[in-house]
Amino acid sequence: MFTKTMKSASLALVAAVALAGPAIARDQIKIVGSSTVFPFATVVAEKFGKGTSFKTPVIESTGSGGGLKLFCAGVGKNHPDITNASRRIKQSEIDRCAKNGVTVVTEVKVGYDGIVMSNKKGSPQLNLTKKQIFMALGKMVPVNGKMVSNPYQKWSDIDPSLPNAKIEVLGPPPTSGTRDAFTELAMRPGAKAFPELAAIRKAEGKKAFRKFADAVREDGAYIEAGENDKMIVNKLEANPDAFGVFGFSFLDQNADKIQGTKVAGVAPTFENIASGKYGISRSLYFYIKKAHVGVIPGIAEYAAAFTSANAIGEDGYLTDKGLIPLSDAERAAVVKAIKNFEHVSLQ
Repeated sequence: MFTKTMKSASLALVAAVALAGPAIARDQIKIVGSSTVFPFATVVAEKFGKGTSFKTPVIESTGSGGGLKLFCAGVGKNHPDITNASRRIKQSEIDRCAKNGVTVVTEVKVGYDGIVMSNKKGSPQLNLTKKQIFMALGKMVPVNGKMVSNPYQKWSDIDPSLPNAKIEVLGPPPTSGTRDAFTELAMRPGAKAFPELAAIRKAEGKKAFRKFADAVREDGAYIEAGENDKMIVNKLEANPDAFGVFGFSFLDQNADKIQGTKVAGVAPTFENIASGKYGISRSLYFYIKKAHVGVIPGIAEYAAAFTSANAIGEDGYLTDKGLIPLSDAERAAVVKAIKNFEHVSLQ
């Protein structure tokens, strides 16, 4: 009798687990990642939720690095399906994904964005070279042939033609793709403009060079303002002497409040970024976990909606939000990658 009762209880437990499986499976796409891609993804997600039978995806702004860390942590309902990124995935991140069972990651490029230094509208509009940007923000800079702690306290210390105002720049933390891209596209070229640092790069290699080029000052002139670009815009409104570093889309959406700094005489405009004239621009992406496709409903359909001509084409609704569109050929390649869920290759 006891054995029969135990057997019945075991069968009941198996049945309960079997029935509970579908009930606890997630039926809503989970997305993490870049704060720059976040507003674009949010618009797509809202339209997707309203226009299809799928639930509106849940999106969390964690920064590109933070998003990829969460994305690569494993497979299953407790892990994100998609991560947004304002820089390309690194080989170390692909390796981390593979180590945790995320073996096929599909890369989706959605467009381009410029990284801008902005300040309050009505304040002096700066025109900086990348060398001057490095002089303003580098932790150590060359002075009289030696690397020293950054001595420049005011913009006018760098160049008398610049404002006699304290250097104060609000920007993203190291986990941000915007910070990575700003380092690569502004700080490193600015550092390389100094013969002393160019010589270090040539004699000792990239690693030794980047020790100086990538290091941002920590004396209060650069303030890590988290992943919330809207907060930076609010702080710029309150402080006419401060500058903020973020994606062009936030400048575009707040053009009534803030203005962009010219870089080497070129203003950060939609046209100048699209043409490649503006020197601090980057690609925007999201990455899909193939193991979740067909398990979490709507992933393929969401990706198709995001990469449609209606969304990211030349006249797509995301261009109104500040996204710089891909060429027709680039978009066709992206659509093909999604159709086949190709694994990203950094070759």
